[in-house]
Amino acid sequence: MKKINLAMKLTLTRIFLIPFFMVFMFVDNVWTRIFALIIFILAGLTDAFDGFFARKLNVITKFGVFLDPLADKLIISAAFISFVSLKELHIPAWMVVLIISREFIITGLRLLAMSNGRVIAADKTGKFKTTSQIIAIIAILLVLVLNSFRKDLVPTYPFLHDILTHAPYWIMMYVTVLTVYSGITYLRKHKDILALDTNK
Repeated sequence: MKKINLAMKLTLTRIFLIPFFMVFMFVDNVWTRIFALIIFILAGLTDAFDGFFARKLNVITKFGVFLDPLADKLIISAAFISFVSLKELHIPAWMVVLIISREFIITGLRLLAMSNGRVIAADKTGKFKTTSQIIAIIAILLVLVLNSFRKDLVPTYPFLHDILTHAPYWIMMYVTVLTVYSGITYLRKHKDILALDTNK
């Protein structure tokens, strides 16, 4: 059995952090929200470094290419689903449904490509989409932390009420549009894979 390389360990760590992130998300106090933010930032760092080490150490594998974006999708989906359940964020479920649907469709496309002996690596559009999602989640997690201090902050800074109330919705709107666009771009770019499978 082959030894798990450093890049793969970082990817698996990102998956391992998901249940801890979820636990802290659903315990409503300032410290758990700060811990949730820290965990997500750590997960984002593993995403930044696993690809770097895979290239630097020349340990890029087909399984790694498949697992890396899947790990991203799992923790990002966990965050977005958590946001819908928190009424203070005012994030509608349809946005998250569109985002997760895109991820399922593109994951299915990748599996189909693998069955035809091809690997679809993340392109610039996909990477920008993932980076934007990570930044958006961190921003919304910061809103949650600030919400925990809202009673103390709003009397001193009244404009914060509107920001804390409306910012998550518009951040999610931007991410939703970008994610759907990215999905359409992938499908158009790799439509030949669907044609290959249809013609079998």
